[in-house]
Amino acid sequence: MLAREQKKSLIDQYGTHASDTGSPEVQIALLSERIGQLTEHFKTHQKDHGSRRGLLMLVSKRRSLLDYLKKYDTERYKAVIGKLGIRK
Repeated sequence: MLAREQKKSLIDQYGTHASDTGSPEVQIALLSERIGQLTEHFKTHQKDHGSRRGLLMLVSKRRSLLDYLKKYDTERYKAVIGKLGIRK
């Protein structure tokens, strides 16, 4: 789980306005942060298969949000992947 302050800073950084929590950019940023945390978790807990399933679901959700953003607004898509360093 993300800490409240960490989540707030991500929303401030990627949101389009002050109360923006639902835009694809914010959702992708939050999912990416959780994916990074789970990846670190698996370095010490290799056999945690329940969390691995959750990680795969998070990656799938992020992928679908990125596909949506790429389909409807390629400029925003390029900006998000550039900021997060997801794709090459």
